[in-house]
Amino acid sequence: MALLWVVLGFFLFGSSFGCGVPPIDPVLSGLSRIVNGDDAVPGSWPWQVSLQTSSGFHFCGGSLISEDWVVTAAHCGVRKSHLVVAGVSDHGSEEEAVQVLRIAEVFEHPLWDLRTVRNDIALLKLATPVSLSRTVSAVCLPSANASFPAGSLCTTTGWGKTRYNALKTPDKLQQATLPIVSNADCKKYWGSKITDVMICAGASGVSSCMGDSGGPLVCQKDGAWTLVGIVSWGSGRCGPFLPGVYTRVTKFIPWVLEVLEAN
Repeated sequence: MALLWVVLGFFLFGSSFGCGVPPIDPVLSGLSRIVNGDDAVPGSWPWQVSLQTSSGFHFCGGSLISEDWVVTAAHCGVRKSHLVVAGVSDHGSEEEAVQVLRIAEVFEHPLWDLRTVRNDIALLKLATPVSLSRTVSAVCLPSANASFPAGSLCTTTGWGKTRYNALKTPDKLQQATLPIVSNADCKKYWGSKITDVMICAGASGVSSCMGDSGGPLVCQKDGAWTLVGIVSWGSGRCGPFLPGVYTRVTKFIPWVLEVLEAN
């Protein structure tokens, strides 16, 4: 298995860019107070992309997992007419070296179910590869058997609303550090909606919100940021003391590898 990951790592990222190690370090304030988040250091989450309509409206986030592929949530409803914007941190800035990329193919998980919000994952194949740089690079994928125990401090990022009734989303990328919550504890809030293909985080005073969907929940493993969750669903009012629910990426590694290898 280890050899497969070495080979896969080379196949995905080439030899010069490792995954999950931003050249620009993020600045995290522990359990920081995206509702109650902080502005991210520009470029410090280089895998974060903005999914936009052709008119430039941001509607979801996503994560670069290679030069050619983005992972996001199936519920975002991405179409080939949408655009992937990489290298952006501040939607209001004219100074950033952003890359606007077209989508060649959208692969939603075949068992994606809107009613139960299960299997909420989609892969986007880019029409042309991104140019890797200081502010554009890939996040690491976990191995299928990796574990991220309850209490682990992880980070979610996005341009989602900073309060549920805000009229617009923030220009600057927001970040929030929040703990993994066990599925058993998560069920105390959400009951039988929580299944083994989901992972929960938060209930700590911070929360993802509308517009963060599809974006990353990342944890550090072996010195690199690893994609543990995809922003999926949670409190309609983005309640910061209810856990947010994320797609559990480890459960989908076999499917991701299958799609990448076939395309």
